[in-house]
Amino acid sequence: MTTRAAVMPHLGTIEIQDLPDRTPGAREVVVRIEAVGICGSDAAYYKVGYIGDWVVDGPIVLGHEAAGRVEAIGSDVTQVAIGDRVAIEPGSPCRDCEDCLAGRYHLCPDLVFLATPPYDGALLEKLVIDERNLFTIPDTMSFEEGAMCEPLSVGIWACKRASLTPGDHVLVSGAGPVGILAAQAARAFGAASVTLVDVSEFRLAVAKELGFDTEFSSAPSERRFDVLLECAGAPGVLAAGLARLRTNGRAAMVGMPKEAVSLPLSNLNDKELTISLVNRYSHTWPMAIELIASGRVRVDTLITHHFGLDGTEEALTLASRVPDSLKAIIHPQQ
Repeated sequence: MTTRAAVMPHLGTIEIQDLPDRTPGAREVVVRIEAVGICGSDAAYYKVGYIGDWVVDGPIVLGHEAAGRVEAIGSDVTQVAIGDRVAIEPGSPCRDCEDCLAGRYHLCPDLVFLATPPYDGALLEKLVIDERNLFTIPDTMSFEEGAMCEPLSVGIWACKRASLTPGDHVLVSGAGPVGILAAQAARAFGAASVTLVDVSEFRLAVAKELGFDTEFSSAPSERRFDVLLECAGAPGVLAAGLARLRTNGRAAMVGMPKEAVSLPLSNLNDKELTISLVNRYSHTWPMAIELIASGRVRVDTLITHHFGLDGTEEALTLASRVPDSLKAIIHPQQ
């Protein structure tokens, strides 16, 4: 038996191939994948073949924002059943190292993360994965919404890393999917106000439709904030955002800059700011599912394009071809 998959055999090329099915282990589950969101990391691996120290050095299946339905289970599986609708957390830790035992499983040195070289991702019809990576979603929640639990988790973790508390005034730099989801998470955490800043009129219009204050990067206001969620990763954006924090302000750096970041520490030191880095997330899926299912976080306005598995290459190049786009969803069963 085989499963159809969108394979990148070499840089900038996608081929639909039949890969051999894998029998699930004792605690593993076969998930029929129904929706996969395309992330900026997928596009980067497709275009340039690396992100930081992670380098593609052979054929790879991309995609790590995924949801589907349980199709088969291993002999010792107890947490899900055949037919369950599930959102998938893409990182599988060793569960035995110092970080894992301390609850920081996302920092596990042996973390196996979908679509991070050398590990394959979820752009295929059927995925075998540990049951502990699966979280059931209600029937009222679409598979597309289930897949969006992954980027929302980044926003939730950013809020936690920034120690966001009710009443905070929050600045979010970068109004892409993660930025807008981080803004919604901040609002759910009790922020008194959330302002998004970006260079795109289209993205700021989406943010405004969701009820947020917006600013163009070229014309910032003089407002000051308690928390910065930096989701752009563009040169100079972190420094500009830090300059707008009040004393004792907190920042979480989500965007991954492609070059070294320079900060004017001599000008920032007197504010006693706290800067936290964000490396994925941990223990966020239950909250992400609840926020989406309850309607407190909306993801529908962020999903602008849909593709079948054969359209994977179009989805990966969407952002570079269509400026007025946000999130592409691939449906592997189509």
